[in-house]
Amino acid sequence: MILLLFLFGCSSSYPNPVPAASGRVSAPSSGRAADGPTTTDKPEPSSPPDVRVDHLVVVVEENHSYEQIVDTNDAPYLRSLIRRGALFTDAHGVTHPSQPNYLALFSGSTQGVKDDSCRKKPFEAPNLASELIAANLTFAGYSEDLPKVGYTGCAFQGYARKHNPWAQFANVPAEMNRPLSDFPSDFSKLPTVSFVIPNLRNDMHDGSVRRADTWLKEHLDSYVSWAESHRGLLAVVWDEDDFSKENHIPVILVGPMIKPGKYDQKINHYNILRMIEDIFHLPLLGESAKADPIVSIWK
Repeated sequence: MILLLFLFGCSSSYPNPVPAASGRVSAPSSGRAADGPTTTDKPEPSSPPDVRVDHLVVVVEENHSYEQIVDTNDAPYLRSLIRRGALFTDAHGVTHPSQPNYLALFSGSTQGVKDDSCRKKPFEAPNLASELIAANLTFAGYSEDLPKVGYTGCAFQGYARKHNPWAQFANVPAEMNRPLSDFPSDFSKLPTVSFVIPNLRNDMHDGSVRRADTWLKEHLDSYVSWAESHRGLLAVVWDEDDFSKENHIPVILVGPMIKPGKYDQKINHYNILRMIEDIFHLPLLGESAKADPIVSIWK
């Protein structure tokens, strides 16, 4: 099988983003009153202070379970990221199939979607991009095989809109919906938060784990190296597993602010969205407001 290769480059049509403000996770209430515990049996988790992230890149992979990634020899690059970063051992998709999981991660809600159909009417609800814009921060989604900036069609070559939630919201500017070829080679020009969506051959949907693993190394390893000295964070997330009842997926986070190890906190896409919101001091969207914060991974 031949892997399609291309170089990232800056797009002249992409406006220079506002310099990414540093994201910091501040310490909310510990869940305990000053003189004793609250009515809950255990204190609510609290976030450590002064966790700074200047750029976050989220890569979404497809349709594989935790065991299919962590226990395979076909993903040497992903396993190297696991050794360097945080692996959540009890992470789960919100539901099946793909599309509602992407919407949950991006907006804190499945928006009532229960399938992968290509709807015509855009959503109006608040979402991660609209909240970043309101906070004077920046966002872009980079999708492989997207034919042009702002494209809202259902499919093109290996691109599928069901894997691109920001294309489905009327309050996300069209220029934030970009081809992967626009991903900047100068990573300092990245938006505050970026999503990277490989095409169906390279995200494990239609292609093999090894192909996706090789693609990830060739396209994101230089960012991972750069991030070590530039307060960058990489999150590799799966939308769902292989359609099991447990919907058990891997979630991997790598960056200089991450304490390497395996973490057994039970999380799903709403917890991941909550983590992003906490880092950048954004309002909590939908179900993310009910999700426990991710707290134990930070140095």
